[in-house]
Amino acid sequence: MSDTRRFEWPTWAVLIACYGLFGVATLWLCAFGIGFGIFGAVLAIALHSSLSHEVLHGHPFKNRHLNAALVFPALSFAIPYMRFRDTHLAHHEDSILTDPYDDPETNFLDPKVWHALGRPMKALLRFNNTLAGRMLVGPALGQVAFMKADWALVRAGDRRVLMSWLWHVPAAALPVIWIVQVSNMPLWAYFASVYIGLSVLKIRTFLEHRAHEKSRARTVVIEDRGVLAFLFLNNNFHSVHHMHPQVAWYDLPALYQSGKARFLAVNEGYQYRSYAQIFRAYFFKAKDPVPHPLWSKDG
Repeated sequence: MSDTRRFEWPTWAVLIACYGLFGVATLWLCAFGIGFGIFGAVLAIALHSSLSHEVLHGHPFKNRHLNAALVFPALSFAIPYMRFRDTHLAHHEDSILTDPYDDPETNFLDPKVWHALGRPMKALLRFNNTLAGRMLVGPALGQVAFMKADWALVRAGDRRVLMSWLWHVPAAALPVIWIVQVSNMPLWAYFASVYIGLSVLKIRTFLEHRAHEKSRARTVVIEDRGVLAFLFLNNNFHSVHHMHPQVAWYDLPALYQSGKARFLAVNEGYQYRSYAQIFRAYFFKAKDPVPHPLWSKDG
């Protein structure tokens, strides 16, 4: 085993760069202009989310508590790490992908639920199904839906969900809000950075999964190797990640290239060349309907 795989230096380097960039953005870049500070903070926040995804899959430590400690400072206060971990691991059950009820990360609705909505909400959700809409209103819609569902679980007596949010308070308030308050970044600029960071992440999740009768064909490969791919830690090779969730982010491109024909055969050609292609195709155009197109009255 190489030193890179044994010690996972790329992940450690990104962790250090992520927190360093957040510190530089809030403490230094803001002194030159709020825009510079927000730009740096957005990059750090998006990268931190990708790192959170990496550590919940067992990197760089095998111990999940040590991994959680690495991303304990919640640069984005939107989702508690424990809730992200639990819902995302549930999402990795490929048989439920895009299920309007069982997939925690789906954007599809049961057609019966869709038809019961009023016209304003339908219009908003249709807009949310364009890439522009997903970036503009998607973070707000997603946050409201997530917190509403978690509040229902807490009221039903789910202590794990409650503890996840209680642990999240010190994770967000102690290391992050404190740094912002003593820095050159106004609190409103930090909140703006969080929202924009979530908007950037919506680019990745926009078409990760499609409605398809075969579960293996529901997950995309985007062959991008640019800045967005780095911010997403190669999770754009999403079908490869779902098939090999234990593989570290820096090994995904090579793994894909070594078996490209096999991966594309498995997901039945659900593939895009780059994020630029996706922007051109779907920035103002919905890729999917909001009601699940394959959902029957029996599910």
